Amino acid sequence: MPTGKVKWFDTERGFGFIADDAGGEVFLHASALPANAQEPRQGTRVEFGVADGRRGPSALDVRLLEPVKSVAKAKRRSPEEMALIVEDLMKQLETLGNGLRRGRYPDDARTAKTAAILRAVADGLEA
Repeated sequence: MPTGKVKWFDTERGFGFIADDAGGEVFLHASALPANAQEPRQGTRVEFGVADGRRGPSALDVRLLEPVKSVAKAKRRSPEEMALIVEDLMKQLETLGNGLRRGRYPDDARTAKTAAILRAVADGLEA
């Protein structure tokens, strides 16, 4: 089976093109992708069958050879950085909890800082 790289793929329109290793271009329709597969990103290596379509070669039974690389994981913070953020969050929450035990809600500045740290932790853990 021929191999190549996804040249581009538009998920809204449901098609794109593969640059095959032989130097040609092959039409890629979403129906040729495996069920439950993520959209192929530019540069993803694929293996595929070829059929002659109305406008040239079309890919059939496309198989992704490389997992789709996650942009979020590439930008993920190191475990050491996340540990520092979690420790800051724990300090903030402890201070916030002590104030609430005394019957006081935190001021807007402290609330905003706590919310920012919570978002950073959530984003870091989900990446």
